[in-house]
Order: sequence, then C-alpha cells, then structure tokens
Amino acid sequence: MPLFGTDGVRGLANGPLTADLALTLAQATAVVLGQGRTAEARKAAGKRLTAVVARDPRISGEFLAAAVSAGLASSGVDVLDAGVLPTPAAAFLIADRDADFGVMVSASHNPAPDNGIKIFARGGVKLPDVVEERIEHALTQPKLQPTGAAVGRISRFADAEDRYVVHLLASLPHRLDGLHVVLDCAHGAASGVSPETFRDAGARVTVIGADPDGLNINDGVGSTHLEQLAEHVVRVGADVGIAHDGDADRCLAVDATGRIVDGDQIMAIIAVSMKERGHLKDDTLVATVMSNLGLHRAMDAQGIRVEQTAVGDRYVLERMNEGGFSLGGEQSGHVIMSEYATTGDGLLTGLHIVSEMARTGKTLAELASVMTVYPQVLINVKGVDRTRVDDDGVAEAVAAATAELGDSGRVLLRASGTEQLVRVMVEASDALVAQQIAERLADVVRERLSV
Repeated sequence: MPLFGTDGVRGLANGPLTADLALTLAQATAVVLGQGRTAEARKAAGKRLTAVVARDPRISGEFLAAAVSAGLASSGVDVLDAGVLPTPAAAFLIADRDADFGVMVSASHNPAPDNGIKIFARGGVKLPDVVEERIEHALTQPKLQPTGAAVGRISRFADAEDRYVVHLLASLPHRLDGLHVVLDCAHGAASGVSPETFRDAGARVTVIGADPDGLNINDGVGSTHLEQLAEHVVRVGADVGIAHDGDADRCLAVDATGRIVDGDQIMAIIAVSMKERGHLKDDTLVATVMSNLGLHRAMDAQGIRVEQTAVGDRYVLERMNEGGFSLGGEQSGHVIMSEYATTGDGLLTGLHIVSEMARTGKTLAELASVMTVYPQVLINVKGVDRTRVDDDGVAEAVAAATAELGDSGRVLLRASGTEQLVRVMVEASDALVAQQIAERLADVVRERLSV
C-alpha cells in the first residue's frame, strides 16, 4: 500500500502513524523539498530553509508535531511552530512568510484516535503525486545531517493567528454587522480563531463545539454532525449557523429554520455573488461528478458553466489551476476560492456566505433557493469486483436507467478506490423514482459483478 492517500498520510496515531514515522517523513520531506532551483538559490543567497508546522488539537498532535519539527530541524530546516490552527491557515502562512514548505498535523473529520500529516509545497499548495512518490522513496535513503550552526532552529510563530485573521477580514466584500451567527467549531482547530474572526467582522456570535480537550474533536459536533447546530440556531433565534470540521478546511451551514445548506448550495450562492461582482473567472465553477444535478441546472440558468472533475478536492484544485478558475469545491463543503486561498477554507467560506447575506439583505434560505436540490440516492454495493464496473450488462442497465430518467435525473456508477464495492448514485426529480432505480441498478451490479 502506498504511504500517501488522497490527503496526505493518515492512520491511527501510535498504530501505523508513529513518532518514528513522523520524524522520518519530515527528514525525507526536507531532502526532497529542500532541493530544486528556488531552494538552491535561497541557499546560495545565505538564506536558510524554512517550514511552517501547525496542528489540530487532538492529543496525538502534540507528539507528532514535535516529531515533525525535530525531523525538519535535524535536517537543517528552521521551523516556525504555528501551534493549533486550521489547515487553510497553515497553507496561507507558508505563502505569507515565503516559507519553503509546511506541514499540517491533522486527521480532519476523523475521530480523535486518528491523525495525519499533510505536506504543502512553497506557496501553500498540495503536493502532486510524483513529489509524494519521491518523498516516500526518500524514506529509506540517506538523510541530511548538518552539524553545528547548520542545524535548524524551532521557534514559536507568535503572530500566526493574527496574520490569518487579517487576511480573512481583508477578503470580505461586506461586513457582517447586524447578523447573529452560531458557530460550531467541532472542538477542532478553528475553536479559537473562527469566533474571533466572525466577531471582528461585525457579527454577533454564539459558539458551540469550541472546547477542545484533545479527545473530543468531531465527537457529535461539527460539519459531520449538524443536529446540535440546527437545534441551537432555532433555539437562540440566530440568522445562520456555520459548521467546520476538525481542521476547518470545510464548511456547511444551516438557515434560520435549521435546514441544512450543503456544499453544492454554498457554491451556488458564492458563484452567483462572484459573477455579479465580476470575480468569477470565465463565469465558471469547478465541481465533482458527485455534485447535485440541481447545481448544474441552477448555474446554467445564471449563465455559469460547470466544469466536472473526479471526486476529491485535489482534482478540483488541479482543474482550477489548469484553467485559472476562481471557484470550485465539493458537496461535502470543501470550497476553494483561489483569489484568497490555495485549499478549501471553512472560515473563508463561512465568512463569505454571511457577507452575502449582509450585502443583499436576504436570508440564507432565500439565497439558497437559487438552487433546487434533486433527491439523491446513494447505495454502496459491497462484495463485488470493482475492477469490472464497466461490464457490458451493467452498462446496458445504466443506459436504460438514464434513458428512463431523461432530463429529469442522472445515474452515476463509481468503483471505490480502496474497498471492494461499487457506488450507485441516482438523482431524480422524484425521490421514490430515484430510490427504485438505484435499487434496481444495485441488484444488477450484485448479479453481474459478484465475486
């Protein structure tokens, strides 16, 4: 199995993800990212290699971040320890401080026993697969072992949070004065910085899920558990609720009635706003194949083109970079606004949603009504041969279902990248029709692809 997954190295802390691995991975990263024309030019100019290190508040992050910092410093890299901050903050700070690269220790929305290591290159951008492969190869190769004054130093990045907050506030087209926001910080990395930023932007803020103890991250709170947020918004009479995940690179919302506003609706709201203000490059939104059909219909009505990618925010970002596009994201709430960020940023997204409410004077429900969400049924068919998903019989069944739905829905079959299962997704204007067609296709997949 390759070490790197779709979002860095992730696993059970002190299971496969040990302090030894974190230290060795940091040393290998220093070897690979400490090379190249830019790094060599900096060395020739007498400048030392620098890396930003941050983490979320889960308990294992303390020893893993320490191991990462030790591995980097032992390789001659000066470490700026930013402490507990969101993943997008780490990415921003790498660019802001002109650091050579950076590391975020986090397992995002996973439970507390898990952890992960995400590596960002210069500019705060995610690594391409080829660079991750080079780092993995370097794990077993000789490491950099400078001595004396050439050893790296570890220092506290004292103004890291302030720099990030100033950056977020500078991005806003309109202040949030007069709006009451409930923030659910998932007992995660945004627990300190998100309430501060929303208050500085003018909002009245009520906070839940912002008491991290190292063990409660994502535990019944945050963007994967919206029930508490919805109940709280209604109970206190707030205008909107914003939910982050553990490392705050995603955002979901609830309106004043407690109704969930998902990533597709959020992208629709922001896309329309950006187009009106002349900030939507080529009037184009980048989304994955899992985005709801309603998003495509809504964007078409607004004169906005939707570019589709494979599932995963890294693929969204790749297409955005290729086309120079300014907005993209996923239904899960990863929204990338490339004018201000190199990765999904839950704080940035939440601020811009509420800013649009303030700018237009509309409720979140009114803004979200730009898009009609089509009923979507997803069935995971387990115990089948995912490598034969293009089987002729399956393809015929998909074609028949697609013809039956016509313009009122769509069908998508995807083989899992990690498990022996095939995902059957059906959207239709009628929920019962979507369920019936999905179950019928799932039966065909079980019959044709059984192992």
